[in-house]
Amino acid sequence: MAVAVSSRVETERDIKETLGLVPHFFSRIPDNLLEHEWALFKTLELGETLIPNKYKELIGCAVHSETKCRYCTLFHQEAAKLFGATDEEIQEAVHYAKFTVGWSVYINGMREDYDQFSDELRQISNYLKAKG
Repeated sequence: MAVAVSSRVETERDIKETLGLVPHFFSRIPDNLLEHEWALFKTLELGETLIPNKYKELIGCAVHSETKCRYCTLFHQEAAKLFGATDEEIQEAVHYAKFTVGWSVYINGMREDYDQFSDELRQISNYLKAKG
């Protein structure tokens, strides 16, 4: 058990160095999971990955406008701004979420044939590629 406590202290030290404080939601994570959760957070939220941070946060804004998690919505909107997103870009991301979720509701509600949908999408893609 001493290893987990030592690891927790080191991990919380890193969180504080990185964020300026240890947010309450991290303080509640069990000892044996904190190091792992922080590593994921640090990599996916703060690190440079294949998707630039601004775009990841705009995706987060869109996703959580649908999940209706006010904590995540606030987090991703503020993070998007920290990574250079404008209010207009956040609004567009959220509007896009509304738009695409609406189509999902409609297509699923109408029980469109999936194979036909897939075939038509392939045809459209080939046509647009050919047009250049």
